[in-house]
Amino acid sequence: MAENRLTFKDMCAKFDVTPRTLRYYEYIELLNPEREGRSRFYGAREVARMTLILRGRKFGFALEEIRQWLLIYEHEGTEAQMRSWIELADRQLAELAEQRAQLEEAMDELQALRDETHSSLG
Repeated sequence: MAENRLTFKDMCAKFDVTPRTLRYYEYIELLNPEREGRSRFYGAREVARMTLILRGRKFGFALEEIRQWLLIYEHEGTEAQMRSWIELADRQLAELAEQRAQLEEAMDELQALRDETHSSLG
């Protein structure tokens, strides 16, 4: 039964997360490792979930959104989860596009101010 299980320390190293992060993900029920005494062990399911969690974070999703999305699989299955994913992705793409537009505007303003300041030095 111990095949392909990661210890707490191994899980932190594999995903380059702090122990605090891993404990927090357990606390908010994103992960549910097997417990043997005080030791935690992570199987394939938890490794897959952690991969999805970190991917979701990379794309800017809130942890609660990720948690709800993972619950859809457990309660409604793969197709419902994929449909939900498309809705989440569409919403996040729109949000990221807005953030990019704001960032480009700020960069343009900064560049103009920089150029103006440089010109005044003469």
